[in-house]
Formats: sequence, structure tokens, C-alpha cells
Amino acid sequence: MDRMIDDIALNAMSWAREAGALLLKYFRGDDLDIHTKLNDSDIVTAADKASEALLISHIRECYPSHAILSEESGATDGDSGWRWVIDPLDGTTNFGSGLPVYAVSIGVEYKGETVIGVVFAPYLNEFFHAVKGQGAFLNGKPLKPSTIDSLSRAVVATGFPVDKNVTSDNNLDNLERVMPMVRGIRRLGSAATEICYVAAGFLDAHWELNLHRWDVSAALLIADEAGARHRFFRDDRNISVVTASPQIFPLIDPLLSESARK
Repeated sequence: MDRMIDDIALNAMSWAREAGALLLKYFRGDDLDIHTKLNDSDIVTAADKASEALLISHIRECYPSHAILSEESGATDGDSGWRWVIDPLDGTTNFGSGLPVYAVSIGVEYKGETVIGVVFAPYLNEFFHAVKGQGAFLNGKPLKPSTIDSLSRAVVATGFPVDKNVTSDNNLDNLERVMPMVRGIRRLGSAATEICYVAAGFLDAHWELNLHRWDVSAALLIADEAGARHRFFRDDRNISVVTASPQIFPLIDPLLSESARK
């Protein structure tokens, strides 16, 4: 099994680099063909679709019995216990606006547990990966979270749900509680990248609500393998998760838990 996981990981890493190179060809170009999905805040581009097609083609060719869950194409069944969870372009709004924080995210699950995580930010040339039990890495170097132990010195990140135009449950309550307590709040626009930045110690925490499995599957394994902590703090808003360094987690988590008791 370990050999199989390592072989799959090598393929996932290779395909993530290939998809990242494809995204770079579209980035800041004139052929993005941007369309809206749920609303004007929820968009898809030709680059999303091309990256997804490339990844799915590789998976189906090499692992025809594996299931796939992908942001644009949804779910396909498999009978092997393996599932690929892919976001072909995490941070589409950034990408469509010419902002460089975006990534390819590939998580591989076995019997419901994520065992491989790859997040590649091609413009930034930041390649994160982890295999369960083997640690987490950025461009081949081991990751570890920050050691800051007070909220007043912490820099944290968050995001806002795509349905913010039709609900008041839009993360502003959490923002109001956290903002006075921390050194700074950032909104980078790619949940996968932000969670990996917690793993690397660039951020001290990240939280967001109403995410999906493809947003977090790979990144949460990378954070866990680096030594960060995470918790799903809501069970009524899809995936709502906080990830933080071990020192900051017990300080920020209670602030977010309040919103689950509405």
C-alpha cells in the first residue's frame, strides 16, 4: 500500500505541475471566456475547464477504477476505495482579475481519508505537497507552523461565502470578533493557498465558511502533516473550517465557535 501511495503521489505532483503550466498560458490573457455560475461572485473560466479536463484525462487513463470529485464536473463513481478530489483552479476570481494568488489543488483519498495532498501556485512557483505520515513540504523543504503565541501578534486570513449577497450569515460576525484581537487580517482569495500558508508559518490562522471538499482536501492534509491544527466549526454551512498553528488555535477557535450557536 505504501508503494502504491507513493506512486500515486508522484503522478499527482507531476499532473499538478502540468496543470499549473497550462494555467500560466491563460493567465492575464484575452481568452479567459469568463462565465458566472451561482451569481456574479461565482465564476468559471476557460482555464478552469482546460485544467480540469487535463487532470481528469490523466486520472481516467491511469486509474480507471478511481472515483473523482471535481469542482466543475462534480462526482464520478469508482469501486476501488480511491477518490481524487480536485480543484483545477482555486482562486478563479483572482485569476480572472490578473491577481497571482491561485492554485491547482489535488487531494487523493483512500476509504474516506486523505492520504495525498498537492497544492501548486504556478505564478508564485510555490509547490506544496504531503503524504500522510511523511510530513509536508514547500518546494522540497519541510514545513512547520509559526511559533507566535498571542493573537495580538498574529496575522490571519479569511474569506467570504459566495452566497453573501443573499444571506446575512456571511462571516462578518466572525470578522468583527477577530479583527480587534489580531495584528492583521488578510484576504488572499484562495483557501487552499491560505491553509498551506498556515502550514508554512506565513499565516498564523485561516478560517472560512461555506467551502467545499475540493477547496480543502489537499491543503488540510498539508497543514496537518506540518503540525498545524484544524476543526470544522460549523455543520450547517458546507465545510466551515479553522486552521491554525498549535499556539494560536486555542485562542482563535473559541471566537469562531460562537457563530455555530446562533
